Amino acid sequence: MQTLQISIYVVAALVVLALLFDFMNGFHDAANAIATVVSTGVLKPQQAVAMAAFFNVLAVTVFPLTVAATIGKGTIQPWAIDHYVIFGALVGAVFWNLVTWYFGIPSSSSHALIGGLVGAAVAKSGTTALVSAGLIKTIAFIIVSPLLGFILGSLMMLLVSWLFVRSTPMKVDKWFRRLQLISASMYSLGHGGNDAQKTMGIIWMLLIAGGYSSTHDAMPPWWVILSCYTAIGLGTLFGGWRIVKTMGQKITKLKPVGGFCAETGGAITLFIATALGIPVSTTHTITGAIVGVGSAQKMSAVRWGVAGNIVWAWVLTIPASAFVASIAWWVGTKIL
Repeated sequence: MQTLQISIYVVAALVVLALLFDFMNGFHDAANAIATVVSTGVLKPQQAVAMAAFFNVLAVTVFPLTVAATIGKGTIQPWAIDHYVIFGALVGAVFWNLVTWYFGIPSSSSHALIGGLVGAAVAKSGTTALVSAGLIKTIAFIIVSPLLGFILGSLMMLLVSWLFVRSTPMKVDKWFRRLQLISASMYSLGHGGNDAQKTMGIIWMLLIAGGYSSTHDAMPPWWVILSCYTAIGLGTLFGGWRIVKTMGQKITKLKPVGGFCAETGGAITLFIATALGIPVSTTHTITGAIVGVGSAQKMSAVRWGVAGNIVWAWVLTIPASAFVASIAWWVGTKIL
């Protein structure tokens, strides 16, 4: 990969923009980790976001940086990466996050970032700039992650219903109010482990392009790792309540037992994906798990119209962020 002459000031500005996206990722996706535990009344909103933020940051000690490697080296050809492409990708992703947050739509920050990278890279170099293997794997999990979340969430609900069939509703509620604290913590851990690494991958791309890091390095610098985990944790701490309402109340009515099953199913999915180095959408995962829990009780328990609107946002995420990123790439070539 050819080293570019990129001003340290431009690199610093783009790192700040990347951390802003990471903050917004936590802010936007806070709903994924806390919607169920808030909507079931197990924790107050302030308590829930503090817990989620803590486990987002704790993920730095748990997960290997496999997702960062996929984003940093497995989506765009190294020769196509420059500061204009990074700028375009981040602007496209931030734009889509703002739009979906404003309308309370639980879309994927991860796929907004992937779409931004694709749009900016194609605007610069055409489709030859894309690494098909990495992108196919990521796009496949647009379907796989919510489907796996749905299956695991519904199976957990059926298993719990069978195990506690002779228990009183009051006793079940008491037990699962406690257990939901564990499941929400594990989901937040998985969220931090998968999502913070995506921004690391972007910054790593930039540092490699500018000659501040090497393609032979096994991992990005430690300051990148710590700053990304901190940014997503702070974003979660300030949480996006518009999306919490959609996730926790509008799709289906959850009780503590349902919240536990949805979070556990979603957490298992995230742990598997992160171990495999696949950047998945935490939004898709928990939505699939919530729908699975609702449908395991009865199909009418799910508000399918709301779920359908969410799926449309998923379909539009990559092309919309890619379109904005391609324009931002052109703007970046004029101003950076």
